[in-house]
Amino acid sequence: MTEQDPLLKYREQHKHRLNYMPWLYWTLKPKHRAWAEQWQNEYQQYLREIETVEIGKNCFISPLAHIFAERGRTIKIGDNCFIAADCTLHGPLDIGNEVAINHHCILDGGRVGIKLHDQVRIAAYSHLYAFDHGMQLDQAIYQQPVRSQGIEVGRDVWLGAHVGVKDGVKIGDHAIVGMQSMVTKDVGEKEIVAGNPARFIRYRE
Repeated sequence: MTEQDPLLKYREQHKHRLNYMPWLYWTLKPKHRAWAEQWQNEYQQYLREIETVEIGKNCFISPLAHIFAERGRTIKIGDNCFIAADCTLHGPLDIGNEVAINHHCILDGGRVGIKLHDQVRIAAYSHLYAFDHGMQLDQAIYQQPVRSQGIEVGRDVWLGAHVGVKDGVKIGDHAIVGMQSMVTKDVGEKEIVAGNPARFIRYRE
């Protein structure tokens, strides 16, 4: 008689939970960690074969995320990162170590790309677009040239939920952007900003 896998009944719900709360991946008990690592290894290998993706060690990437990295738009992911469900990532992207991208985020690197330094935390539903359209009245917006200056987010930066970051912005190390803010200009190191458009509140102590 074949022994039934006692984890089988719960495994799909475990996967579903991890897709949306991937930080739990590193706290799994050994009996769950074994199948979860196999699941991740197989999916990450699939991504490497299909897209122009470089993935570091000990990462979690939800199979429900949308990873698009055609030739010339490489996505580089450092060690100990996670990308949650329903994110859309379009290269070029350069993601450092220990970076967290929570569910339903959109990062589009445009032509120049997005750089996330180590330990960046991006909360759910945040959008970073490293391109922009012209807005002259002599032709429709969709017919105008698209520019791309790139976006850079410094080390140990926290972007709250529903944050938007426009093309050309640089956010300094240790900064915090409050929930539902729209970042239209550079943010200095250790600054806390919030609002639409985002404005300086105070420095991080």
